Amino acid sequence: QVQLVESGGGLVQPGGSLRLSCAASGSIFSIYAMGWYRQAPGKQRELVAAITSDGSTNYADSVKGRFTISRDNAKNTVYLQMSSLKPEDTAVYYCNADVRNNDGDFNSYWGQGTQVTVSS
Repeated sequence: QVQLVESGGGLVQPGGSLRLSCAASGSIFSIYAMGWYRQAPGKQRELVAAITSDGSTNYADSVKGRFTISRDNAKNTVYLQMSSLKPEDTAVYYCNADVRNNDGDFNSYWGQGTQVTVSS
């Protein structure tokens, strides 16, 4: 089994910054793409940013230039540095990872979510 544990959410004022972390653990042979998604009340879950194992990144247009995704392959951890936060960034943020486990099975895993609230 593979677990993803997120941390770093919280309340921040508009224009502020937060850094989210997501650590994967368990029966991991290899991690391919990792990403961050978010879901605001009454809205569908949407991709925020993703990063491949070789460091290629992809961002939603709404966060380009403000958010930066990175990963530490040695620690099986992905980060999301969020700057110039806006009230519309308020959502539950979920970590996702595509993992091949030690049995050779390939699955996509989700974290439990962390709340980010941008408000004055």
